[in-house]
Amino acid sequence: MAYLIRGARVVDPQLGLDDVRDVLIEGNKIKAVGNNLDTTDAEVVEATGKVLIPGMVDMHVHFRDPGFEYKETIETGSRAAAHGGFTDVATMPNTNPVADEGAEIRYQIDRGKAAGYVHIRPIGALTKGQKGEALAEIGDMVLEGACAFSDDGHGVQSAGMMKTCMGYVSQFNKVAIAHCEDESLSKNGVINAGRAATRLGMFGWPALAEEHEIWRDIQLTRSTNYALHIAHISTARGLEMVKAAKAEGLSVTCEVTPHHLFLCDDDITTAYNTNLKMNPPLRSAKDAEALRQGIVDGSIDCVVTDHAPHAAHEKDCEWEIAFFGTIGLETSLPLMLTHMVEPGIMSWSRLVEVMAVSPREILRLPAIKIEEGSAADLTLIDPEAEVEVTEDYFESKSKNSAFLGNKLKGAACDVFCGGKRTLANGVVA
Repeated sequence: MAYLIRGARVVDPQLGLDDVRDVLIEGNKIKAVGNNLDTTDAEVVEATGKVLIPGMVDMHVHFRDPGFEYKETIETGSRAAAHGGFTDVATMPNTNPVADEGAEIRYQIDRGKAAGYVHIRPIGALTKGQKGEALAEIGDMVLEGACAFSDDGHGVQSAGMMKTCMGYVSQFNKVAIAHCEDESLSKNGVINAGRAATRLGMFGWPALAEEHEIWRDIQLTRSTNYALHIAHISTARGLEMVKAAKAEGLSVTCEVTPHHLFLCDDDITTAYNTNLKMNPPLRSAKDAEALRQGIVDGSIDCVVTDHAPHAAHEKDCEWEIAFFGTIGLETSLPLMLTHMVEPGIMSWSRLVEVMAVSPREILRLPAIKIEEGSAADLTLIDPEAEVEVTEDYFESKSKNSAFLGNKLKGAACDVFCGGKRTLANGVVA
């Protein structure tokens, strides 16, 4: 199938490109980029007033498949990803069984291909069963297609074990993704240790629990020169440590979620909305402000969702026993457009860097550029689209969004994944 995307504003900072172009797709490749391209035998996608960028990548999602399909499956998660404008998603290994061997990696890739909406990039576990005790089958998982390794959901509590993991992963030119949580400090915590915890009378989860492991893992990187990626950073002090590591020339990168950018613990009220309970917890307003600055100035490398679907009964209960997490694939881009791009805080080029270019670089995936010969993984955005975040809006199997009730501006309208149109005029194809 051939498509001609006509008259889009094409933004690709890798090429220094920000101009109106036509883009012709044939098969799974970009055939041509230019003006007044021939439309013969191509389906025309009128894109005047819209913005075309390299396909977006979310390098931190939980699809719960296998083992917890009642929350999400690879198919429903893939539909949510396409609806949100993504062409690639990296799935975390905390499934049942844990993705700590090659067979689990192959399962996810095969299921992703069968669904056919996005490229599934499985992340393998660092340790067997994510228990932090013995190295997982790293080489086997690399052979089957694992793109990175993490025990996300658990901090690797032993510094020696983490060093071993980082060293082994580095031999395959992969990155270790650190969920930074010292469980001796976070134990029993269900909310950020601060005013909200005091006001609501709940056990606090101190920022130090995260910052201590960020510091530790940066020290490991300094002593070994292994690559380190810090997941879902949530504190200003943690970010300062990352900035210092980068200035020193260490191979350290980090990511941030929209909920840590645009929400804080002040948003948690006596309504006890458990969709606001996540790991790491929502931090202070000052932390959120520092993170927003970090995503603009380049000290934070990419935006991820930490898409964490849960069934209704796992959230519709007391705060203390509710599961941690919020879904995010379908609101991430609208939130970034509404709060960062539309007000002029962030440029379109920077948006493309943090949502499309940098995640591919960190995961060692082939670059996608809007040029002849590149793979046709593309996201077309309507900056004027109006999004009302309701449960009916979601393709995800779960509806536990921290942003229910928000009215946002801007969303993906079309997605091309390997040349296949998986989102057409805002509808999953």
